[in-house]
This record gives sequence, structure tokens and C-alpha cells, in this order.
Amino acid sequence: MARGFTEQEQANIRMRLLEACKQGWTQYGYKKTSVEELCIQAGISKGAFYLFFASKEELFGEVLCSVQGQIFHTASKIMEGEKNKHGVAKALKYIYREYDKNNFLYRSDSMDYTILRNKLPKEQAEKMEESMEQGRQLFLGQPYLTLKVPPDMALSVIYSLILNIKHKDGLVHDHIETFDFMADHLIGCLYE
Repeated sequence: MARGFTEQEQANIRMRLLEACKQGWTQYGYKKTSVEELCIQAGISKGAFYLFFASKEELFGEVLCSVQGQIFHTASKIMEGEKNKHGVAKALKYIYREYDKNNFLYRSDSMDYTILRNKLPKEQAEKMEESMEQGRQLFLGQPYLTLKVPPDMALSVIYSLILNIKHKDGLVHDHIETFDFMADHLIGCLYE
């Protein structure tokens, strides 16, 4: 892959780029996060960046899919540990907290996100769609869960609940406690 770097250096640089991208995206957004700044944080030249990623968009797409994949993996483990509606509530609480740390996950309606999405290669856009499917399967595809409502209603309620994070600054009470309360009380309406 990258000439002049050992395999270990390549792995370390790649991880630093991914982490710098995640931090920059959370703090400044996609458009205002520059390749130059990412390279400075990763300790490489701008030319070396393109040995690791074909474009800025490829890096951002990988970060998005990676973060979503990690979240869904951990949420799945939480649900496997408690195979009932209470496990779902715990998983939702975990997801909400991760979204709170990574605001780029819930700003998909922003112009910033639209610009990124339009510049993504087709295969990466498909990976993002697969990642979204993971989320759907997490809440609908578990054999130990029985829905009380139609699947589309359950997903809509879950997504609405998580996306309330967009309004966290307008709440008069702590948004984490508010979310936990809603999750604990709504989950019984969705699952047996």
C-alpha cells in the first residue's frame, strides 16, 4: 500500500486519520474539515493521504460506516445479554449516548451531509445503506423479540426517539435523563 511506511506505521496512520476525521467532523462538519488539517493531526503529508484514501469523501464514508458498525455491534451485544424489551431499552440508551458523542450521525438532513453523500462513490453509498439496514435488523430481526405494533411503526418510534437528540439544547431537563425516561416507558408499548 503506502510506500515508505511499514505495515505497523500504515495501520497507525490509518487509525490516526480515521480518528482525526471523526473529531473534525463532530467539531466542524464535513465541509470545514480539511484534508490538510487531517494530515497534520495524523503526522503525514497531504500527498501521503492519497496513499491511504482516494478522496476526502472515501475517508468520511469509512468513518461513518465504521462508527455505525461499532455502535450496532455493541448494541447487539447488549441485547444478546438481556434478550427482552429491557435489553432493547439498554441498547437504545447506549445508541443515544454514542449519537450524542458523534453528532455527524444524526445530521443527515444538513447541507453538509448532502454534499458528502453526493460526492460518495457508488460502492460507498451502498455500504452506508447496508449500515442502515443493520440498524433495522437490530430492532426487528431478533427471534426473541415480539412486537406489539407493526414493524414500520416500531422503527419509526425508535428513530423518532433517537433523533430527538437534535433538540437536546432546547430541553429544560437533562437530555440524557429525558431520553432514558422515554426509552424505559415507550419500549413496553413496542415489544412484549
